[in-house]
Amino acid sequence: MKSSASRLSLWLLLTPFLLWIVLLVLLPHLQMVRVSFQVRESWDTIAWGVEQYQNFFTESYYWRTFLRTGVMSLFTTFLTLIIAFPIAWYIARLARGRSKSLLFMACLIPFWASELVRTYGWMILLRESGLFSSWLQALGWVDGPVEMLYNDVAVIIGLVYNGLLFMVVPLVTTLDGMDENLVEAGYDLGGGHGTVLREIVVPWAMPGIVSGCIVVFMLTLGSYLTPVLMGGKDSAWFTEQIFTQFITRFNWEQGAALGVLLLVLSSVIVWMGLKISGQSLRKVMG
Repeated sequence: MKSSASRLSLWLLLTPFLLWIVLLVLLPHLQMVRVSFQVRESWDTIAWGVEQYQNFFTESYYWRTFLRTGVMSLFTTFLTLIIAFPIAWYIARLARGRSKSLLFMACLIPFWASELVRTYGWMILLRESGLFSSWLQALGWVDGPVEMLYNDVAVIIGLVYNGLLFMVVPLVTTLDGMDENLVEAGYDLGGGHGTVLREIVVPWAMPGIVSGCIVVFMLTLGSYLTPVLMGGKDSAWFTEQIFTQFITRFNWEQGAALGVLLLVLSSVIVWMGLKISGQSLRKVMG
């Protein structure tokens, strides 16, 4: 009787999570896959085929934007890791007491605002009449206003900023549990800073590194607001193509096919990252 009650309690606890996964993740994705294979011959006649996927491979703008988005997302993820690692190391290993909590809170506070607000904040700083342009003119480094928006550098700045917290948190969690004696032993055995970092710190932090990279990469790959607002009308980001097909052209079949391809790309990259790093998804998510 007690076993049955425990099992019932477990299912009751899991029900909201299962409903969330099935209704808001699994079913929409299955519907998107189904729609991507539809071919609308007329308003009331629908056939089945792979025409939308053929359009992707025959239209160079689609697959060029697709590859460009993937490459820039990988670069953004790598840059976020390079910036986040020393921050996480300082918070986890060097900061003590209240300063540790304050530093972690400082990383968290910007994310109390939405992505849209954070993006507009960077636009105010980088625009032609913005703060950075005014500083450069005041220092005499430039003769006139400098437009820093609407280019790939601005897009990457916005994406790195929006993904920084999601890289810092798993790194801090992982590094915080590392035994200080391991680092001291590395130095005692004659290892330099680079050797200790490569042979001890990075392997220990690998689950956090992979976890943070997965989250940041998927957020970057699927980002829409930041590339469109900071990249301008010439920003070639794949999510913009999906938005155009769904909202502007009302071509849900083509938009669904592009969405499926983006999902496949993210899944393949994540799988390759796990294989290369020698991590398992269970260990990383744990």
